[in-house]
Amino acid sequence: MITYRDAGVDIAAADEAKRRIGARARATFNAQVLSDIGGFGALFRPDFRGADDPVLVASADGVGTKLRVAFLTGIHDTVGYDLVAHCVNDILAQGARPLFFLDYIATGRLAPSIVAAVVDGLARACQAFNCPLIGGETAEMPGFYADGEYDVAGFIVGWADRARIIDGKRIVAGDVVLGLPSVGLHTNGYSLARKLFFETARYETDTLVEALGCTAAEELLKPHQCYLPTLDALLDGGQLKGLAHITGGGLLGNLPRILPEGCAVTLQRGSWPVLPVFTHLVELGRLSEEESHRTFNMGIGMAAVVAEADADAVCNAIRAQGGAVFTIGRVVAGARAVQLA
Repeated sequence: MITYRDAGVDIAAADEAKRRIGARARATFNAQVLSDIGGFGALFRPDFRGADDPVLVASADGVGTKLRVAFLTGIHDTVGYDLVAHCVNDILAQGARPLFFLDYIATGRLAPSIVAAVVDGLARACQAFNCPLIGGETAEMPGFYADGEYDVAGFIVGWADRARIIDGKRIVAGDVVLGLPSVGLHTNGYSLARKLFFETARYETDTLVEALGCTAAEELLKPHQCYLPTLDALLDGGQLKGLAHITGGGLLGNLPRILPEGCAVTLQRGSWPVLPVFTHLVELGRLSEEESHRTFNMGIGMAAVVAEADADAVCNAIRAQGGAVFTIGRVVAGARAVQLA
């Protein structure tokens, strides 16, 4: 008799993974969650009291080839955190706060301990950012992924009052561009970073890289910074004209996404500290300035555009929340683009 397990799908392992996931997900629930893990759909009752015209804001993303570092090291409890932080930042860029989160994990042969570690990271971030993990999908797909490998994606829904949506439409020449620092690569540029570390420099994951003061794996697994705690108090005040999450495409590719017609940005070289990892990657690959600034965040994880008159107050508010901020450029008249000066 042939069983489903003979075809590569282990229902018992899936049941064990779901049991572990359920316990971790429930720890993220708040009073707005009306269902338990395991249903065909998740129930959530949003509380929009105080909002005049609430609008839902949704996004989906993954962590890209940063997963390859998790596979190489056997460390799986950080990429889930990265995924939630990335998605929260994406909707934050439009002035939205999170409501709830769902995940999708696909693997070739389901290993409950690995899935549980990924979900540990998801749950830790969801708790930190008040974003309940209300459901998801764990798919065992033999033949699609090698043993021990998986992919993970996240889906976030948040909300903003329509009058307070941050969409860049009020940006004008003369506005100031502020930069909030990253802590590393976050979740972008890993295909190039891995090539430079593991092929060009021939590092192993446990190689101590003197220029970085840590091992190669420790650098590459540094968490994706979430900027909601730092910016939350500013979302309703109208001072933030535009927010750009600096992900794939870097500063050069992401800032133009929030600029209205007739506006460009000039960034001032040397106005923010470039993290050692980026200096090291540039040296290893002899990367051009444009290549590095389009591939990596170069030390800035979120950029904010504000009126010059509001710049000091916004900077003080960010610092009051324990954040760091730098004045990195200005909006100028021109075609929608970013230049380094």
